[in-house]
Amino acid sequence: MTTTVARITLAPRERQILEGLADGSTLATVALDLKIRENTALGYLKLAKRKLHGVRETAAALAVAYATDAIDRPNPLDPEALFLPREQRDIVPLIAQGMASAQMATELNRPVTIVRRDGRDLLKNLRAQNRAHAVTRAWQFQILTADEVNVWLR
Repeated sequence: MTTTVARITLAPRERQILEGLADGSTLATVALDLKIRENTALGYLKLAKRKLHGVRETAAALAVAYATDAIDRPNPLDPEALFLPREQRDIVPLIAQGMASAQMATELNRPVTIVRRDGRDLLKNLRAQNRAHAVTRAWQFQILTADEVNVWLR
């Protein structure tokens, strides 16, 4: 059964900041590209996170933004073109929720060192620059979906 969460509307600068971070860029790079100060970009990011169900992490903000159509979803890629072991797939939704490695380890009942290793391997396999970019790449490969995000938003 598909659950939906209401569409969220972001201000243009809030959208630009999130869209810039979605490709793995740093906040400093996004600010430079937009010709604004990094602290100004940070302010827009904080406002966007507040609107996106009060998430704290940028990865979670992107997951919620995609799920609620606050920003355009990335073009899908062929999921058959990517093999991820179950251990790496298991942490994708947890990264999308903004969990730290220790929280993921508790959730999955795995040692934190193993979860950290799986996280590094996940980024490498997704060819992602950071956790926020991993959310975008997971969305492209259809490993993360709006239905999954909507479940934890309720």
